[in-house]
Amino acid sequence: MKTIARLSVLAAAFAVFALPASAQQITLRVHQFLPAPAPVPSKFIAPWAKKIEEDSKGRIKVELYPSMQLGGTPPQLFDQVKDGVVDIIWTLPGYTPGRFPKSEAFELPFISGNAEQNSQAAWEYYEKNLKDEYKDVKVIAIHTHGPGLIHAKGEGVRKLEDMKGIKVRGPSRVVNKLITALGATPVGMPVPAMPEALSKGVIDGTVVPWEVTTPLRIAELVNTHTTFAGNRSLYVAFFIFAMNKAKYDGLPDDLKKVIDDNSGMVASRWVGKVMDEGDIPGLEAAKKRGNTIVALDAAETKRWKEAAQKVQAEWIDEMKGKGIDGKQLVDDVRALVAKYAGPES
Repeated sequence: MKTIARLSVLAAAFAVFALPASAQQITLRVHQFLPAPAPVPSKFIAPWAKKIEEDSKGRIKVELYPSMQLGGTPPQLFDQVKDGVVDIIWTLPGYTPGRFPKSEAFELPFISGNAEQNSQAAWEYYEKNLKDEYKDVKVIAIHTHGPGLIHAKGEGVRKLEDMKGIKVRGPSRVVNKLITALGATPVGMPVPAMPEALSKGVIDGTVVPWEVTTPLRIAELVNTHTTFAGNRSLYVAFFIFAMNKAKYDGLPDDLKKVIDDNSGMVASRWVGKVMDEGDIPGLEAAKKRGNTIVALDAAETKRWKEAAQKVQAEWIDEMKGKGIDGKQLVDDVRALVAKYAGPES
């Protein structure tokens, strides 16, 4: 009987190894830096993973690892997916300053609309201008968050002069340049580090969209939130949802199609819409706590735009030094955003 049992185990093992590659289950591990309940992980990444599993009829299994559970830091995510340490990541290219220069055009001040508008524009921009920057990965989606605003302690920011001398967290190199141009001192750090930095007084305020304030409870750590007039944002951050290239290339054609069918414009617009919808609870939480919502009028917003102009000019000059036509990239972003957001107002 023992001999029969051993033979049965061996036969089962052989059957598994004898299965054609197209019939074996493939596991994809998704790594990112936000808690699982945050809007993008819960309303985009998790449903996207479920759809991949369903469309592949269970041949692809997707495992989700939020809050950097597989180790490392947010700035290391791109290399983790490029090197095959993980299979899929969601991150900000801006966490590695200067590495993806052409992607920075979307982060220039007062150039972008809301997240759903920007994300469609961003996918078109990627197809035209960024395939070389991301040649080492399989890009699934490109997007931005919703309009960035200023969240600050105390009396906060009610006019441009209030920026002078305060320490403000920024997400990327370009946004930190904007913070400097507006008179404040930028402090670069990934999103998860913000709550502690605010509570310990390392920073006086931060720039983020409403969406991320809810999972990180930012409304409990600040007193004011400053918004801007018009349909172009103070700034937005640029995101990528990407897969290890070798992992994708190793898939059978029908499973590549599953990934492809859930990539590109459809995925980019989906996550952009999630970002916009995620802004609503953040605003409501701030109101519920009795925080002050400062809405700058068109005249004051114009002053900020004028102060921010040099950020764009300096960026274009910097790109020229790298052999990149920065002005053309800015023109492309403006045209693509206008396609989805309408004329600037």
